[in-house]
Amino acid sequence: MKTIRLIPNWVDGQEFVPSTQDVIKKINPHSGLVDTEFFASSADDVRRAVGKADAAFPAWSGMTPVARGKIIGEWVQLMRECQQDLADIIAREAGKPPQDAISEVQGAIAQGDYFAGEGMRLYGRSMTSGMPNKYSHTVRQAHGVAGLIVPANTPIANIAWKVFPALICGNTVVLKASEDAPEIAIRMARLASQAGLPRGVLNVVQGSGEPTGKALVEDPRVAVISFTGSTAVGRWIAEVAGRRLARVSLELGGKNAFLVCDDADLDAAVQWASLSAFSNAGQRCAAGSRILVMNEVYEVFVEKLVAKVRSLKLGVDAGCDIGPVMNLRQQTTILAAIVRAKAAGGRLLCGGKVPDGQLFQNGSYVEPTLIDQLPDGAELHALEIFGPVATIGRVRDLEHALKVVNASEYGLTSAIHTSSVDRAMWFAQRVRAGLVNINIGTYGSEPHMPFGGFGASGNGTREPGVEALDVYSELKNISFLVRDNMI
Repeated sequence: MKTIRLIPNWVDGQEFVPSTQDVIKKINPHSGLVDTEFFASSADDVRRAVGKADAAFPAWSGMTPVARGKIIGEWVQLMRECQQDLADIIAREAGKPPQDAISEVQGAIAQGDYFAGEGMRLYGRSMTSGMPNKYSHTVRQAHGVAGLIVPANTPIANIAWKVFPALICGNTVVLKASEDAPEIAIRMARLASQAGLPRGVLNVVQGSGEPTGKALVEDPRVAVISFTGSTAVGRWIAEVAGRRLARVSLELGGKNAFLVCDDADLDAAVQWASLSAFSNAGQRCAAGSRILVMNEVYEVFVEKLVAKVRSLKLGVDAGCDIGPVMNLRQQTTILAAIVRAKAAGGRLLCGGKVPDGQLFQNGSYVEPTLIDQLPDGAELHALEIFGPVATIGRVRDLEHALKVVNASEYGLTSAIHTSSVDRAMWFAQRVRAGLVNINIGTYGSEPHMPFGGFGASGNGTREPGVEALDVYSELKNISFLVRDNMI
């Protein structure tokens, strides 16, 4: 009989068993079997973790940024040495093919390298003054306790995007692990401890959004909150944390447009459209789930894309293209949205159901799905599906495409495929999206690049890149006056 591992919290530099004895089962999204169990942390458990982070803040923020960067660098080196172990956890918890899991770990390592190096920069600036003999400069200082809430679509990357910049700025952290990826968060905390991160600087709490996440957001000692997830939850966090004027960073939903012009390289556009819509089983806030194609090339492009999508291999073995979605609840939501789209007049080009075969029956698989001929106001044009489903629609020209794209409440990412520099720059300057890619996919942020969106896709903050420092630090202006009679 298989022994089910019980995943604890991590508080004050050690494993901690929460006060509640309630546990939540973590289901493997490929097999449908119980993989692990984790504690459903209570509000008291969260308050304990915040208290330890608060107590550790003076010493951690008092260290030089260079010293903090050295510890993060040691942590990243440990990640590099055990990257296969980390990838194995991710592959199992998130249902990813092995090449996708190891790629994600390598991305998290690159993120850590970048922010470890930021300890030797963490720049302020010097300024002139209108007052004679007055000298002025700015410095960055930490907020205090950072409450970080991450999803499980790219679990270790999401942790890296938030934890590393929060720590290099001098904050201490309480990380609310995703219910669908509890083990990778604890593994990262153990590595941090091995690297010499002081006790209490990084704490991990397991549990559901309520009460665990809710308690973290509501705790008055949490000075900065960073959340990646749904727009509905983001609005609630902004309201609750806003009452006490906490710093809040929200990276929310997207309904990202992938535009194919009549002068595009169609084979390249097909490849990038497939990756944008279906890599990571479509579980990207940056997924290109709304494909727009100019009339002149519509039929040819659709034929090529359908053929490409039908060639994609499902499963979690090496070489597979698409794994399962995160859980059965999400699978049910996606399949119901497809049914509604068909009822609204959509034409199913491919996919639309659980794949055939015993291998896929117990997990949470959805076939990669393409739907066209939906009316303009159809739900699926606006709904962030967070799964392997994309709509395809016709546009007359560039102005029509821009109008369609900018009508969305979201504005996270977008892509345009064209051979015209003029067209590309015209669109890029006018589209309401935080990231615009030309002749590539709708995703692709790197550690030194800011990521975030317009409208309902966020609250205007950007992570990662140097812009993340503005989330996790306060700017202080220091001025002093030099006396004339010193010489």
